[in-house]
Amino acid sequence: MSTKLLLSNRYKKIGWVILIPATILGLVLAYHEFAAAWLWCNVFSIANEGTESHYLYFSFRYTNITNTVIGSIFIIGAMLVSFSKEKNEDEFIAELRLSSLLWAVCVSYLLLLISFLLVYGTPFLDVMVYNMFTVLIIFIVRFNYLMYKNSQAATDEK
Repeated sequence: MSTKLLLSNRYKKIGWVILIPATILGLVLAYHEFAAAWLWCNVFSIANEGTESHYLYFSFRYTNITNTVIGSIFIIGAMLVSFSKEKNEDEFIAELRLSSLLWAVCVSYLLLLISFLLVYGTPFLDVMVYNMFTVLIIFIVRFNYLMYKNSQAATDEK
């Protein structure tokens, strides 16, 4: 796996600083339906709910963008963490990164398939929202777990 497309290692720290608070805020938002009062504004929309179940295209909408801000910050933080080099990026770490990414995609789509078969109605919309983040979350967890496990094995060998 080529590391040319990976960001510098310093972005990983920035990513964690962004990702951890965004995760906490995302959980608060998901379970307490929090909406910041100061985040109401007119936003441009490519597609938007209209009246009488018609869609409005390329229009403005006055809405609360708390979900948008927290979701965007989470994605930025998760991408910085996921796609930044390790301090000592080598072929073994590149292989761990590639296998973790493949594993994350497979698990995420397996969960989505199970959701298609077992979840219906409005709860399915919630599943789809969570599914937007699962590939990044599973990748970060799996890759860091393998890195930790590898560091423990290296320590045991010494």
